[in-house]
Amino acid sequence: MKALSVFVFLLASAAAQEIDPFQAVLVQLPKQGHTAHSSGPQMTLAELEDAALTGNPEIKAAERNVQVAQARVPAAGALDDPSFNFWAWQVPLREPWNLNQSQIYFRAQQTFPGGGKRGLRVEVAGGDVEIARAYLETKKQEVRSRVQLAYYELLRNADELRLHEEQVALTRQGLESARIKYTVGRVPQQDVLKAQIALTKLVIHLVDFQEDGQLARSQLNALLGRSPASPLEVQGEYVIPEELPSPQDLQSLALEHRPELVGVMAMLRQSDSKTKLAQKAYMPDYTVAAGYQLNPADSRFRNTYLTEFSINLPWFNHRKHDSEIAQADTELIYQKAQLDATRNMVFEQIQEALIRSNTARRRAEIYHKTLEPQAQATLKAAVAAYENDRTDYLNLLDSQTTVLQVEFDYYRALAEFDARMAELERAVGAPIPRVINPPVDGKKEVHP
Repeated sequence: MKALSVFVFLLASAAAQEIDPFQAVLVQLPKQGHTAHSSGPQMTLAELEDAALTGNPEIKAAERNVQVAQARVPAAGALDDPSFNFWAWQVPLREPWNLNQSQIYFRAQQTFPGGGKRGLRVEVAGGDVEIARAYLETKKQEVRSRVQLAYYELLRNADELRLHEEQVALTRQGLESARIKYTVGRVPQQDVLKAQIALTKLVIHLVDFQEDGQLARSQLNALLGRSPASPLEVQGEYVIPEELPSPQDLQSLALEHRPELVGVMAMLRQSDSKTKLAQKAYMPDYTVAAGYQLNPADSRFRNTYLTEFSINLPWFNHRKHDSEIAQADTELIYQKAQLDATRNMVFEQIQEALIRSNTARRRAEIYHKTLEPQAQATLKAAVAAYENDRTDYLNLLDSQTTVLQVEFDYYRALAEFDARMAELERAVGAPIPRVINPPVDGKKEVHP
């Protein structure tokens, strides 16, 4: 109904202006080369990923978070500030300036934590650095996956526009042929009208394709940290491997590379250090001090010194320290359970992404090896029949549309496969080795 409404509108406009309705449709279509959207740079997938790693704002924020965590490590292992004391004793009230009749005392003091506490505090702070780095890697992989999805969307859009041009050319040829045959009375006027409607539909398709391309380009620019309106084009090819790794191999890769698993394991190690640090609470801290005392002038010993040693008594506060130890033990148990839950989630994601990737790969193979030859054979037969007046234009148009629709679906299947592979690599946390098929009939099946 939408296409028919557009056609009726164009037909009415043409009648009002006394022009050919066929020309009224043609003015809505670019004459040629509408696949060239902009004069922006031509970038490969690898170049886009590198640009995103350096320019993406989310990655930059995560990098700053790592630097903040690193800055806390030296402070975690440092001693508490030393203290300095000064006293003036027995200063005469009537002669406050007469310090020779008073006792002057200076003292410096430093507290040292019990054995092993400083090292464990450094380990806990170092755990924050590991967690921040795991989050940074998670963010990098998220951005990389989104870049891949937008890249393949834009790559597919360029192929759709190219096929759209081919469809426009075929429809124009068919319309001209129908008009010539109609002029000599070999076909009814209905054939010409059907061709005009087909061209009008192509106007709508072009608008949809251009919208898809603009949205994908905007998303890609944003991921690169650029203005969404910046010109940008992509170049590259699709990937169709012969087979994908087994679930067991992918799970082994994920245990080593999936950032979420790395982060949870870092949290587990940090919880273990916190537990050991809580247990160290029963080890007392030590305070040492040294002082110098200046006695009144008439004292037997004018200059004296003082040494001091003290410890805290944690055994008399066992309720507090037992509670801290119990809390640390509970957190450690929780992190172990969290590791199991995260591992299970990752393995599920891998299995689902692998199923979708294999399905998309199989679908692309069916389009290329089965549907494309069938559609081409049907078109050849329809062209021969139409030229010999053994069929009407509707059948010819349907055969042409079927061939191009199969081409559209084939490239969509290729893009769908690479998008699913991007999800699979995100689930694994690392690039997946691929065994690539050799090129078939010039089709894009080899990654650059």
